[in-house]
Amino acid sequence: MSDVVRIAAVQIDPKITKNERNLEKMLLRMREAAGEGAELIVFPECALSGYVFRSREEALPFAETIPGPATDRFAAACRELGVHAVFGLLEKDASRLYNAAALIGPQGPVGKYRKNHLPFLGVDRFVDPGDRPFEVHATPIGNIGMHICYDCNFPESARIMALQGADILALPTNWPGTRDSIPRYVVNARALENLVHVVAVDRVGVERGVRFLGRSKIVHAGGETLASGSTRKEEILYGEVSLALARQKRLVIIPGEFEIDFIRDRRPELYGDLTRPDAYKPPA
Repeated sequence: MSDVVRIAAVQIDPKITKNERNLEKMLLRMREAAGEGAELIVFPECALSGYVFRSREEALPFAETIPGPATDRFAAACRELGVHAVFGLLEKDASRLYNAAALIGPQGPVGKYRKNHLPFLGVDRFVDPGDRPFEVHATPIGNIGMHICYDCNFPESARIMALQGADILALPTNWPGTRDSIPRYVVNARALENLVHVVAVDRVGVERGVRFLGRSKIVHAGGETLASGSTRKEEILYGEVSLALARQKRLVIIPGEFEIDFIRDRRPELYGDLTRPDAYKPPA
């Protein structure tokens, strides 16, 4: 396993209900990114189907199983190109519908994730909440965890995957273009506070009156931005990250005088309220 991993964040404008067209575009961009040496290629949330559905009934025909037709096509391309990819899609499982992400490698599907935190927005108003814990997947290019969009607003999401040994966190998103505080500040904070690399990939364009923000980012484990996208343009961002950096949790600023460890210095015995649904006490 090489220490350095080249990541591509593919910022595109998917078209709602146009799964085949969107899939063809993703495969084309994946080929382009692989040609530039990318080993991990990440696409936006709901990149296969679009996002602003008006009902569960409207969305269901554009959901797929995992494994399924789209993941099969991705697997064939990953096998040919020797890459790993993460992309967002609607997943159907019997009568259930999830906002999901799939991690695909040369050997086929590696893992999947179902969005756990759901905002009242777009298709998330109608999907089922994720029914699985956060999980980290071991691959030849590092340990990769997945979460989706709104999950990033909850620091526990990234932290639990960091505790599981994640090197890289993939964050497919559909940030609406109302404010940019999440890509501007939160993505970098999640990388720094956990000392993990984060690739956050948003879409661009307008879908049913909703404009999306763009501003995809690749952030290294020190919290510094390696690449940042525009607000309107389809583009591919690239960044190279060190697995060793993500695995060195103890920071030695002055040996023997100033050393910190964001994992070992935690005080879990003080955090019990974090797991209590009724812990919040609003001001009187």
